[in-house]
Amino acid sequence: MAQPSHHSFDVLIVGSGLAGLSAALHLAPTYRVAVITKRMLSDGSSAWAQGGIAAVMGEGDTLESHVQDTLVAGAGLCDPTATRFVVEHAPQSIRWLEALGVPFSREDGHLHLTREGGHSERRIVHVTDATGAAVQDTLMKKVRATPNITLFEHHMLVDLITSAKLNAQAGVRVSPGTQRCLGLYALNEATDLVDTFSAPHTILATGGAGKVYLYTTNPDTATGDGIAAAWRAGCRVGNMEFIQFHPTCLYHPHAKSFLISEAVRGEGGRLVLPPQAGGTRFMPAHDAREELAPRDVVARAIDFEMKKRGLDCVYLDISHQPKAFLLEHFPTIYARCLELGIDMATQPIPVVPAAHYTCGGVVTDLDGRTDLPGLYAVGETAYTGLHGANRLASNSLVECMVYARAAATAIAAARPAPMPALPAWDDSRVTDADESVVISHNWDELRRFMWDYVGIVRTNKRLERAAHRIDLLTSEIQEFYSSFHVTRDLLELRNLVQVADLIVRSARSRHESRGLHFSRDYPETDATARPTILVPPAP
Repeated sequence: MAQPSHHSFDVLIVGSGLAGLSAALHLAPTYRVAVITKRMLSDGSSAWAQGGIAAVMGEGDTLESHVQDTLVAGAGLCDPTATRFVVEHAPQSIRWLEALGVPFSREDGHLHLTREGGHSERRIVHVTDATGAAVQDTLMKKVRATPNITLFEHHMLVDLITSAKLNAQAGVRVSPGTQRCLGLYALNEATDLVDTFSAPHTILATGGAGKVYLYTTNPDTATGDGIAAAWRAGCRVGNMEFIQFHPTCLYHPHAKSFLISEAVRGEGGRLVLPPQAGGTRFMPAHDAREELAPRDVVARAIDFEMKKRGLDCVYLDISHQPKAFLLEHFPTIYARCLELGIDMATQPIPVVPAAHYTCGGVVTDLDGRTDLPGLYAVGETAYTGLHGANRLASNSLVECMVYARAAATAIAAARPAPMPALPAWDDSRVTDADESVVISHNWDELRRFMWDYVGIVRTNKRLERAAHRIDLLTSEIQEFYSSFHVTRDLLELRNLVQVADLIVRSARSRHESRGLHFSRDYPETDATARPTILVPPAP
């Protein structure tokens, strides 16, 4: 009979997107690194990123301009120090990727730079319209070829192991200054056993929580695992009410979560009503920046037009550009649309808004440190202060790289911490035959009421209804978690419900409309508003 395993490393990295793999490559020359990912190495959100990476690389552009564009998009809630830190280190990150062999698009021997909504200059470095896939593929090859990195695919994070939890089991009270992260438990899907991983340093790079909503551009892995685990371990979270809805997700019954890149609008794409509603452009009536307005503005405009006119979708039209231009700049989007019978060279593309990016997350400092010593958070899992109330297009991938390097540098400078023996996971619980049915039902209910009540436009009544349903789901899921053998579906649902609770609590505490949070009950912007920081109960 198989037995659970115990693994010991210098650094544990949970997540295999750009943030996690970047950190692994920075650390591997010196440390024994484990990369733990719940599916395959390539199954995170990074590979889905189409548009590109924002960095000041072109003539006439300035760091100050990139900073100001970020601050404007963030609607007054960006942290200026974090923003400048990322912008100043962005060019270094691009050069690092070039050195690794990422085949960025070029023109006349120079990087081809495109422009996206909210940017005042062309500063988006890209690989046609499949930047994330190209970057992820390059990093995966490097990681697989690096001896000091051990990969654990199909290992699902169950929970972090902290000194407070261990001492609580032994009946010992721990003072706040002596708490730290010691490792984690992970469900090994090959053996169906929970393995123990110990390390003095753990990095959460698990991505966002888009799957808490019915419609999302995110892959199925985006279930808020790191945010929920860090909260349970005693870490603060910030700005969880700011969920970015991408304005243009392909609307088609056979297209799941396919994003139509911001760059399509950057290269002249126009949003228009369906033919039965006149077929005319509508963004000029909503914002002077028209299609290049920040994402929250465009998403609300589309939502407004759809609800006002009873539409299923609107259309994004770039058919005025030559077919050769579209094939050169958007080969992936062109091919996918054509598979579905849409020729974007002659037809507009049906689009709807969809949950896209979690601007909030685990509170960190400039080194990626969380409130819990030994625990770091990088990428979409983290709240660094960069994104404020709305993320500027293409600032996400660069944040992953900048903070991955910063966390690796901080780990290298940290003093070695003594590691106690960690107990094996208590797996005396039984499997329940009805578990999968209940989980499937609860997952569907959660995503639907979050879409209906906590979406692009919110009200006090809707948030109250969502909170009531979350309380009921939380009790039911906790009963399952406490009594039965854990499965990936149960763990993901547990994390999603926890994240949904954090989103709703944050939204209910913000009595204004700003950036990605729009409330009909509080339509004005409060000049004195600050970031929303939630503090977990003491362990």
